[in-house]
Amino acid sequence: MCTMKPTLRFILVLLTLLLVLRFNVASEVEDELEELLAVDEEVEQEAEKGGEKLSEAEVLSKAQRIVIELNNDNTERVVNGNEFVLVLGYAPWCPRSAELMPHFAEAATSLKELGSPLVLAKLDADRYSKPASFLGVKGFPTLLLFVNGTSQPYSGGFAADDIVIWAQKKTSTPVIRIGSVTEAEKFLRKYQTFLIGRFDKFEGPDYEEFVSAAQSDNEIQFVETNQVELAQVLYPDIKPTDQFLGIVKSEPERYTAYDGAFTMNKILEFVDYNKFPLVTKLTEMNSIRVYSSPIKLQVLVFANIDDFKNLLETLQDVAKTFKSKIMFIYVDINDENLAKPFLTLFGLEESKNTVVAAFDNAMSSKYLLETKPTQSNIEEFCNNLVQGSLSPYFKSQPIPDNTESSVHVIVGKTFDDEILSSEKDVLLEVFTPWCINCEATSKQVEKLAKHYKGSSNLIFARIDASANEHPKLQVNDYPTLLLYRADDKANPIKLSTKSSLKELAASINKYVKVKNQVVKDEL
Repeated sequence: MCTMKPTLRFILVLLTLLLVLRFNVASEVEDELEELLAVDEEVEQEAEKGGEKLSEAEVLSKAQRIVIELNNDNTERVVNGNEFVLVLGYAPWCPRSAELMPHFAEAATSLKELGSPLVLAKLDADRYSKPASFLGVKGFPTLLLFVNGTSQPYSGGFAADDIVIWAQKKTSTPVIRIGSVTEAEKFLRKYQTFLIGRFDKFEGPDYEEFVSAAQSDNEIQFVETNQVELAQVLYPDIKPTDQFLGIVKSEPERYTAYDGAFTMNKILEFVDYNKFPLVTKLTEMNSIRVYSSPIKLQVLVFANIDDFKNLLETLQDVAKTFKSKIMFIYVDINDENLAKPFLTLFGLEESKNTVVAAFDNAMSSKYLLETKPTQSNIEEFCNNLVQGSLSPYFKSQPIPDNTESSVHVIVGKTFDDEILSSEKDVLLEVFTPWCINCEATSKQVEKLAKHYKGSSNLIFARIDASANEHPKLQVNDYPTLLLYRADDKANPIKLSTKSSLKELAASINKYVKVKNQVVKDEL
């Protein structure tokens, strides 16, 4: 006997609901949501009777239906008519919106199962500009929490679990209390990273600091129990002390105990320094969290997936040695959006081989491992980084042959010898390939070099600032002309690039006594 397919039945019910809404016979948002969920339950029950299992796409579709679609007509009613509403403002053409959407829908399902009072809604802010303005959506994607109609900025992560943890802390309880082995085992299945606290009593100054830390943190789930045997389900090595704190992660360095003072700031500091895995994979979704880490020394490994798998165990071993001192980050070298901006800083944007680099975000310095990425080389590199004895890396093109050049090409590696240490006066043109006005200045420099040909104490040179760096060359405007006098290389004179050839020659003659110049025609 054939029965109507569940998907068709749902569509008919949904169309009926839409017609009812169209003729202003709508019920409250909670009723709408309950009706949709009831339909979903019927669909699942009929699918089970027929021996069918919902596909992954159907499960996702169900999750997305839990999220209310806002428009011109219902936005104010939804936001003002519920105590807690989490709104996702998106645009259909935005890749980040498309990436966040399934995580948002998955979070909606999890929050429903937890019995959360939070309503999740989404708005096509590109299509509905008026409600977007009302909500305060100014970019895509935007997440905003509304509490009794008043908006609060979202400050959590963007994976489904991150959204759930943040939402629960803001709208429900910031700490999950475990009272049985069954609850502990269920918690373990759901959470991969968490902070456990064991207290004899859920009261007192230390416990209050723990709860305050849970409320302030936006990323890690806090869990508590007053029974040692339950705590040991979550943290097997827990000591039977009066109170205990420890962080748990799903990796080789699984358990880390806290041994500091029970104050909110110290607990939060412990979480910030220990919440990431030994080696964190950088993604679009976690990039903000990674960049804002309090660990200012970061070692980035750029490699393809296969090379990274071969290197992972080595990196984890090294990371254990420098735990809480250096953050280790893996970046897929084939991901142009994530890898290329970093690799460009080293002039390695076209590299396909493994690159190990480091950043000191406190000093705004960068470093490059210029030997093979073996465990001993990486360890030495990291040790020197921590000790502050590692030499910063500056980009440089290969050293050119300037034997027959009237205008010498300077690179990062030759800047000291040919500019700063040279006993001659040097007029240096600083340019970039993308600079619109640089070509005209380059032609002027070439004419000047020809005019002063034969001079024994004046050199004309140029450097591509996009491919070469030097700590003593700090230029932000292109083109730039700098005259380095032989007797004062520390204070170059900046010449105007808007000057005529005669004016530039006059400036050179003013500051430099040109020797042995071959007489040339007037400029």
